[in-house]
Amino acid sequence: MKILHTSDWHLGRQLYNVSLLEDQRHVLMQIVEIARTRGVDVVLVAGDIYDRSVPAADAVALLDDIIHAFAELGIALVMIAGNHDGPERLAFAGRLLARLGVHITGPLLPTPEPVVLQDAHGPVAFHALPYADPPTVRAVLGVDVQGHEQAMQALVANLRERQPPRCRSVVVAHCFLDGYAASESERPLAVGGVQTVSAACFEGFDYVALGHLHGPQARGAAHLRYSGSILKYSFSEEKQRKSITLVDLDGDGRCTVEQVDLTPLRDVRTVEGLLADILAAGKQDSQREDYIQARLLDERAILDPMGKLRAVYPNALHIEMVALNRTGDGHGPSRDALARGEMPLFRDFWRAVTDEELDDDDARIVAGMLERIHAGGES
Repeated sequence: MKILHTSDWHLGRQLYNVSLLEDQRHVLMQIVEIARTRGVDVVLVAGDIYDRSVPAADAVALLDDIIHAFAELGIALVMIAGNHDGPERLAFAGRLLARLGVHITGPLLPTPEPVVLQDAHGPVAFHALPYADPPTVRAVLGVDVQGHEQAMQALVANLRERQPPRCRSVVVAHCFLDGYAASESERPLAVGGVQTVSAACFEGFDYVALGHLHGPQARGAAHLRYSGSILKYSFSEEKQRKSITLVDLDGDGRCTVEQVDLTPLRDVRTVEGLLADILAAGKQDSQREDYIQARLLDERAILDPMGKLRAVYPNALHIEMVALNRTGDGHGPSRDALARGEMPLFRDFWRAVTDEELDDDDARIVAGMLERIHAGGES
């Protein structure tokens, strides 16, 4: 059976208050095309479909388009709620959609039945395990668990009771496996406690399709895998190669795994240097539409650096004044600069604003104003 594993779509996400919906549509249509051309039988989406529990209307419309595209191709879809999703909203009309091969698990169920699909070798059971924190597990399953590890053990034990005999098994889950690498853009699953669970929880399953961590990764066991998010959702992710995972599950439950890279509409990357050098290089940059963070090495204040940067990189999002931050917080002159006196500081300011040196006549006017200020008179 050919499986496509993806997760962490975060539909409706913004990056520095810029909507990424167009970028998300671009890569999701790539995923639909990959599924079509590679003859995929089932698509697994391991949580965080939306970025918020109450998604925006345009995010809902995009999900509707993608579900329709998979249904038109006759490709089964198994989707679970992650910690960002509103489980009940995500699962709306789920029983009707299941008749079309679209299986959405939103809230945690006390007796979750697997989705069983057939291939030439027989049945495969897909166990959909949506994100649930320990209090939810205690309430739904009626078990006394403390922490995420015990909660996951109880959840998986519940799944094992419903595993059909002589049937290959796949789990779709949203959690943080111990020893795997996180990114800055992931919302913690626990505050003030341990949020990770051990890989041992999933022993015995043929493939485990994981969501929550944004970097694609498998550590120790190739069948325990995070597909990663479909886009870079912070500058901390700029070195990651976003992808989906193709899994070929043979008749004995052995997996052949392939990572297929996605091509974003706009990349997320950092440029560094003096502003003048960045602007000069940017004019020759074929990827000027990318989302840009600039690390400026200029040691003097710059008037409207973002405006200047966006004249070359229209989707510039953030500026870090590296040199200024080395000596202070970047919001004012350093202690050493203040020790130079007010007139040198004003000369620096004048130079940054006008790109010219303060002439002698203007300097005398400024000096006179400073004297009257210090004397307590009116300026």
